This record gives sequence, structure tokens and C-alpha cells, in this order.
Amino acid sequence: MKRVLLTLLSSVMIFSLSLPKVDARETQNNDVSLAKSALSSVIIEQDTGKILYEKDARKELPPASMTKIMTMLIIMEEINKGKLRLDDKVMTSEHAASMGGSQIFLEPGEEMTVKEMLKGIAIASGNDASVAMAEKIAGTEEAFVALMNKKVKQLGLKNTHFENPTGLPAPGHYSSAYDMAIMGRELLKYPLITKFTGTYEDYLRKDTEKQFWLVNTNKLVRFYPGADGLKTGFTAEAKYCLTATAKKNNMRVVSVIMGAPTSKERNAQMTNLLDYAFNQYQVKQLIKQGDNIERLSISKGKSKGVNVITKSPVSVVLKKGEAMNKITKDIQLNKNIQAPIKKGQVVGVLILKQGSKVLSKTDLVANKSVNKANWYDLFKRTVGGFN
Repeated sequence: MKRVLLTLLSSVMIFSLSLPKVDARETQNNDVSLAKSALSSVIIEQDTGKILYEKDARKELPPASMTKIMTMLIIMEEINKGKLRLDDKVMTSEHAASMGGSQIFLEPGEEMTVKEMLKGIAIASGNDASVAMAEKIAGTEEAFVALMNKKVKQLGLKNTHFENPTGLPAPGHYSSAYDMAIMGRELLKYPLITKFTGTYEDYLRKDTEKQFWLVNTNKLVRFYPGADGLKTGFTAEAKYCLTATAKKNNMRVVSVIMGAPTSKERNAQMTNLLDYAFNQYQVKQLIKQGDNIERLSISKGKSKGVNVITKSPVSVVLKKGEAMNKITKDIQLNKNIQAPIKKGQVVGVLILKQGSKVLSKTDLVANKSVNKANWYDLFKRTVGGFN
């Protein structure tokens, strides 16, 4: 463990997984004038998930094409697992090509790469591209929607249910500003995605007679400094929606507006929300992603132990001018862990506290895989113990 951590934090080791509950809704300002005409809104800080502002953030509303944040999240997970590559070909079915609303005008039987489909989804909000990718990953649109709702449960979202991967109106298809922000935060754990969501314009079918110009539906990526995503949405029912993200001075925020009456008001109020976050708050990173935190003993493994590292950066969010003092660190590790374990497997949690107040919780993971020891490994270890 780095010396700087020892000076910043006093360590308390706790062998338990009973975590104190955090009221994530704690916020410093609920000035509704920041998003006056929107039905709901929220701002969260990326590293910690701390809410910086909210207005009716748990209200269930139609998310329109912001739905595609979950669609892109599942695509990125498949890429991360190695089950999908950017240069894989995706065939367009008649069903996918039949999608209405915003589209990239795929024809039945037309092939594009995963990379091209992602461009069509992230930049142009293509419903046809979304369904084509859904079918590529899960076989059918319905099976993909089941994956979406499974992910909703995994993320602990209480006010979301999906009926399609596009956001086209459907009974029982709803989300909330807070849930959309959490999905956005999860998607941003894959840095590649902002290469798509942060692009203002591009082309599909380049150097062909059917060249198609893509212009990002999220104008903030061009006009707001540091903005590089994530997804707009509009239907007559949902009105104008936007999940936006921007990064300034090492702080990234995710902000959501749902139900604004016009695109102009949506963009203006989103600008107000982002300005508020960057003007009022700052992030202090205490531990970098991947820093070594602890050594964990492994029972019946080829190795006796494994280093425990942080899955993500460990940061605290402070009001500008607020002092950072009396921060303590609780390391809570799973008990009696046996091999095999996989690299990146969650083995505990790191909790930062200021007094009794929980500032952040960060998963701790194994830095390498440990295979199960065979009988000869255990025999040698036993014999060695007598030497």
C-alpha cells in the first residue's frame, strides 16, 4: 500500500460484508429552477455516484431513446467479454429493417460491422440498428429485452422496466432520471463508448452511392466543453429527454433531464445543470484504479494468496472550499475464500467514511486468477511446513 494512503487514511480492518446503508439521495441543493420545465432531473458524480442535485428523480416516465443506453451497455459488455468484436458482421433482418422512428435505413439482408451499428445507435439513434444488434447478441429482440431487464435487477434499479431496445412507445416501458443516470454511469465504465457518443458527425456506407451522413442528436457534444455523451430521447409521450455526461478538471458527471417541453429548453436546462455541478463541486481522488490495497489468503489454491486491488478509482466529492479531513478507510473482505478465483472477481469492498458518514464504497477485486491446488500441491505445502 502506498505511503500516501497511510498519511491520508487510518485503516480499520473489518471481516464482514454487512454494509451500512447509504442515502444516495443526500444532496446539497434542490433548486428546481435549474430544470424548471422538466418533469424530472438529476446530476450524479461518476466516481462515487453521489447525487449533486435532483428533482423528482425517482418518478417513472417514458425514457424514449435514452433506452439505448442500456442497449449499448449490453453491447459493450459483450465486447468486453470477447463474445463480440467491433469488426464482426451483423445481418439486418426484415424485422430490424421495419423499425420506425429514427433510423439509419438498413435494408433486409444488409450487413454492417458492430462498429458501424454502434455509430448508428450512438450518433443517429437508429432503431433499426438497435434491433439488429439485439438479434445478433440474443437471437431475438424479445430475448435481448430479457437481458436488459436482468441487468436492471443486477444494478438494483427500482423504477425501470423495458419492453424493447429502442425506446419506441410501449405499455410498461418506463424508467426514471435516477435510474437512467446509474445506467449511464455503468456504460461509462467502458471508455470506448465515448468514441461513439462523443462524435458529432460521421458517415455510414462511405464511398458508396448510399453514403449516409450521421449527425449527433445530442448537440451538447459540439457546444458544451467536455461533453462526450450520452443519449437523447424524444417521443410525443416522453417529450424531450437527455442523459448527458461531461468531464472537467478530473470530475465527470452524468446528468438526466426527462420530459422537457422543447429541445431548446432541454439543452438550456442541461447546460444549467452541468454548470452547477462544475461550479459548485470538486473531486479529490485518493486511490487510483488498480492500486494494491491488501493481501488476501486463498484456501486450497495454487497460490496461498492474492493481492486485492480497487476496481475503480476511490474519490470523494466536496463542495468547493470544503476541507477534507478525518477520513477513515474500512476494508471489508469476504471470509474463507477458496480457489478457484478469477482475475477481477469481487472479494470485498473499500468504504471511505467521514465520522459516521459514508463517502464512497468501492469494490475490491483479485488482481490475478488462482487455480485450485491439486493433491500434490497441497502435499508439498504440508511437507514444506515441517521444514
